[in-house]
Amino acid sequence: MKPRVFVSRHFPGEGIALLKKSCDVRIGVMKGTCPRKKLLQGAKWADAIVTLLTDKVDAEVYDQNPRLKIVANYAVGFDNIDLAEATKRGVLVTNTPGAQTESVAEHAIGLMMVLGKRIREADAFMRAGKYKGWDPDLLLGTEFDGKVCGVIGVGRIGSIFVKFAKALGMSIIYNDVVRSPDIEQKYDAKPVDINTLLKQCDVISIHVPLMPSTRHLINAGHLKLMKKTAFLINTSRGPVIDETALVSALKRRQIGGAGLDVYEFEPKLVPGLAKLDNVVLTPHIASATWEARDSMSRIAAQCVLAAFKGEVPEALVNKDVLQKNPWIKTGA
Repeated sequence: MKPRVFVSRHFPGEGIALLKKSCDVRIGVMKGTCPRKKLLQGAKWADAIVTLLTDKVDAEVYDQNPRLKIVANYAVGFDNIDLAEATKRGVLVTNTPGAQTESVAEHAIGLMMVLGKRIREADAFMRAGKYKGWDPDLLLGTEFDGKVCGVIGVGRIGSIFVKFAKALGMSIIYNDVVRSPDIEQKYDAKPVDINTLLKQCDVISIHVPLMPSTRHLINAGHLKLMKKTAFLINTSRGPVIDETALVSALKRRQIGGAGLDVYEFEPKLVPGLAKLDNVVLTPHIASATWEARDSMSRIAAQCVLAAFKGEVPEALVNKDVLQKNPWIKTGA
């Protein structure tokens, strides 16, 4: 009998086709979020499940099937999955690191540009038929060459963002729990504490995972430290910023603006956010390129196939789980 794989929602790329070559594959939904009932039914049937960030994988999911081998998350983040519970039960959990690195970094730069060059406002101005001729005072924006860019988190995505920002002529300072000598040497980046970064930067881009230590990493007190002209960019996870405090700061013009692709209560927005003219909002599409989606799907599929072969998936997140799986070939 072929191994069974439940894919909670159809996604682009070659991954599903790869799985179908050697597995029995069922897809929960073609569009939208997989209903909880369907996810539980799929978990009960399958040997492996491929999930999205919108799928909550917890003890109830694992309870459906003691034979479940792997949960392959079609995302870099995995805060939707109870890792401790998976590890306790011997379930492998994987993600798709590196697949969307360039796409997300490019999107963050795009948000910065839209804010600084006032592109959203300019587009609305033109569509409304307000343009009557060249005006030296019209929609004055910001030059980024020579400005100070602060990057919070210089992992895969953050380091690419540093490269892009440096290419624009910006000076780089960064904050991370781990020093990055490579970033410092390549881009003359300086490590600083987060308060110093907030005070000195003209642009701040966040690239950290969501965990207890990063929830509301940027709060009301931190926003008060920022320059009145500074832009805050977030393409990581919404709860990293206290969104209510951000709306208050934007309303009072306490900071220059914000570019957001993720939201604290996604998909809902905090009241008042959508009405502000100094914020640019995109619907969690930073990784939405054909290249990134195809790479994500392939990585997810390859992780599942590796698990069925008794091999360690390349993108294994909970490495401690290997101690509970003697059937896995660790290569040791």
